[in-house]
Amino acid sequence: VHIQTSRALMVISLLLGFFGIIVSVVGMKCTKVGEEDPVTKSRIAVAGGVLFILSGLCTLAAVSLYATQVTYEFFSASTPINARYEFGSALFVGWGAASLTILGGSLLCCSCPTKERQGQQYYRQSQPSTAREYV
Repeated sequence: VHIQTSRALMVISLLLGFFGIIVSVVGMKCTKVGEEDPVTKSRIAVAGGVLFILSGLCTLAAVSLYATQVTYEFFSASTPINARYEFGSALFVGWGAASLTILGGSLLCCSCPTKERQGQQYYRQSQPSTAREYV
């Protein structure tokens, strides 16, 4: 039962991450897809960040649930010594991936404009010429 739950959470996490990638690409300022309004683009990027955070939380729950089951069976007196599992590298990779996904989603959520920046337009300054004139 625990393995099927972990598998289902990982599939949900993969789907959320996939949709998070699509939504985040649409919300990036450097893409021409979607709205041209920078406030709308940043809100779309925040929605992608929320999807990434949810994906990371699903991964964290799945890996931690499996690790809890391994720990419970390891210390169970009914489990023979030669049939006990230990933590493998996949659990540590899962915890690292969940942490990085939550961190990335949090960084995307920080792109939300504040109230005073919402009406602000961004103008590009002309760069001074770096060419030198030789006489």
